Parts: sequence; structure tokens; C-alpha cells
Amino acid sequence: MQANLISPQRRAWRGGVAAVLAAALAGCATTPPTAPATPAAPAVVATPATPAPAASAPSQPPPEPTIEQRFAAWVAAFRGEARSAGIDEATLAAAFDEVQYLPRVVELDRAQPEFTRTVWDYLDTAVSPQRVTRGQAKLEQVRAEAFAAAARTGVPPEVLVAIWGMETNYGDFTGTTPTIDALATLGFDGRREAWARSELTAALKLLQSGEVSRAQMVGSWAGAMGQTQFLPSVYLAYAVDGDGDGRRDLWGSIADALASAAALLVRSGWRTGESWGAEVQLPPGFDAGRADPQASLPSAQWAAEGVRGVDDAALPELADAALFLPAGARGPAFLLGPNFRAILGYNNSTSYALAVSLLAQRIAGGPGVRAPWPRELTALSRSQVRTLQEALNARGFDSGTPDGVAGPATRAALRRYQRSIGAPADGYPTLEWLERLQAP
Repeated sequence: MQANLISPQRRAWRGGVAAVLAAALAGCATTPPTAPATPAAPAVVATPATPAPAASAPSQPPPEPTIEQRFAAWVAAFRGEARSAGIDEATLAAAFDEVQYLPRVVELDRAQPEFTRTVWDYLDTAVSPQRVTRGQAKLEQVRAEAFAAAARTGVPPEVLVAIWGMETNYGDFTGTTPTIDALATLGFDGRREAWARSELTAALKLLQSGEVSRAQMVGSWAGAMGQTQFLPSVYLAYAVDGDGDGRRDLWGSIADALASAAALLVRSGWRTGESWGAEVQLPPGFDAGRADPQASLPSAQWAAEGVRGVDDAALPELADAALFLPAGARGPAFLLGPNFRAILGYNNSTSYALAVSLLAQRIAGGPGVRAPWPRELTALSRSQVRTLQEALNARGFDSGTPDGVAGPATRAALRRYQRSIGAPADGYPTLEWLERLQAP
């Protein structure tokens, strides 16, 4: 171990001496000298070479930040913007000190099932006999709250209970996802960043008002809250104190929840004393293309053209009504008034609005849909709808950017194509129309 303590210089010196001695001894071992030996040249002690510097390892790029780190940076930036917008430090701390990124929220937001549901499949569940029976029982249970909201707003109690049933199954499931976390995750993800930022700001304002605590602010993965599922901006604008306790509580107060749903419908155009509409019968040879949301007439004029209620009943009195064929010319027909459009203000889906309308009608003791649905038809998948949209666009019938969703623009484009070939223009996308559009 001691040899390891000798310096490099010392080892080099000792090596030089050893070399000289070895050379001398080698000379003595050969023939004896016949002449005096020439003095050996003095040994040169080798100077150790300066070691070359070790090659430096190639510089490594800094590691990519984790998604949690990027989320934290997004939250920090948003926090600064919220502070500048007037949100106080206590609220920011309550909202964001323990905020979490929720991967499941992103998964649900991006999920678009390939196969869509037909309207009759949707209604089979939404207006099932069990939901109707339970809705009637719930209306009796909350009669005082529902009728008080109806008296203030003109929205019938059964409509409010139907919305309650559709949104949370009569309060059974209001959601368990923290609203702040959900909206921050959606804002960071970026697909709907502007919308999520706006709703997150509204959530902070609601939190700052003291009406709702961070722990109480839970709901759906998309940020809707309470028994009637209000987004934070809707909560701020339309939630009301229905029970008179001085605060708006859509989780714990059914009076507040029903009164708030009624207030939203009124702001969306609800007309007191009018029906949502009715199922109707069309006269023989009626042009299905006139079943268009843009083609509104007074119900009296529709009646003059031969449109009748089921079993020849009189049409409801509506100053502004449109015909609706949710399953095309082969399915039931409905006459829809402004109150149906008000329900669309709650959720902009015709299937949802029809479900609320029919569920309310059934809760009140009215009939369900009488005409048969064309259950032999299969719903187009999203990819098939996208192909249909591309085919319509290629033929000059603009359906907008193909997205796989058969919305109003797609139906209008299909209706124009159907008219161009002299077919019933119901605008209902089927496999038959897809194949026809794809044919040379």
C-alpha cells in the first residue's frame, strides 16, 4: 500500500536510476573490457508527460419536464392572470395550492365514441318507465319546492322535475370531480382552453364570493355542478335562492336547484302557458323537407295544411312552431314551439330537449310517443358520417368541415341533395344515403 503513496515524479526518478544500473550490470556480464570504459553519459530523468485532459462527455439536453411540471407552470401563469383580474390571494391559495392534474378528465374530454346512438335508443333510457314512475314520486316529494318555483317563473313543475331527473337522476349522482381541478386540467390540455379558462375564472369568482367552498365545489368531469348541473358561469348568472336562506346552494337545497333551473329556462325564452309542442300526424303527400327548424309557422297555419295531433287532436296554440322529424320521414313527427327551444338553451341537443319534454309529459300523466320508431335502421358511425359529409361537400352541398357529427349543417346539406334528386327531403342520414352519395 505504501508504494501507492510515492509521487509520480519520485517514481520516474527511481526508474531512471534503475535503468542506468541495469545497463552497467549488462556490460559487466559480457567480455571484460580491454580498454578503460568510456564513462557513461549521465542518465536523463524522464519528466512525466502532462496527462491529456479527459474527453468531456457530450452535453446532455435537460430532461423534458413532466406533464405535472408543465401543468404546474400553466397554473402558475393562470394564477397571475387571475390575480390581475381581481381574485384575491386567499382565494388563489384555496383554489390552487393543492390543485391536481386529472388525466381521466382529458381522456373523457377527448373520447368520441365511434358508434352513435339512435334517438329511440336514447329515449328508451331517458324516458324509461322506471324514470317516469320515479319522477312522479319525486314530484310528490318536492311538490312545495317545485310549485313555488313554477309560481314565480311560469315553468311547470313537471318540466323542472324532468330536468332534475335528466341531469342527476333526481339528485342521485351530482358528480365527484373537484371543479377547480377539472377546469384547470381542461384549460392546460388546450383542446377547449378558452372555454375552460372562462369557466375557471367564474369558478374562482364563485369561490371568492364565499357562497361555495373549495371542498363543496365538485361535480361532473366537465365542470357542471349541483343537482341541476350548472357550469360556474351559469351558476353566477342564473342560480337563485329558492328557499330564502340567503344563499344559493345547488347541492344541498332542492328548492334552490329547481328555482335555478326555472330561472335559466326563463332567460332562454320560456313562455308561460305554452306547451313545448306535441307529437303530430302529417297529411298524405306532405313535403318532408318542410320539417326544418328554420320553417316556423303558427300552429293554426300548420293545422290548415292538414297537420293534426295524434288521434286527430287539436294542435297546441303556438305562434311560432316548426315541424321536427328526429328519425326522418319514416319515424314520428313533432311540432315544436319556443319552449322546446328554451330547453335547448339548457342543453343544445335535440335528443336531450325531446327527452325532457316527453319525460315531463309522462310525469304529468300524458302519453308517450305513439308512432313507431324505424328501429330497423342502424345509426351511422362517426367515420361513416364523416364520409357522408365529405361526399356531400364533393357534390357541392356544403355541410361544413367534416367532423363525424350529423348536426344541423349536415342535415341541411343532405336535405338540399335530396331535393336535387326529387327525393323526400327529411335530411336524415342513413346507410342508404351514404351509399347513394358514394356511387359514381
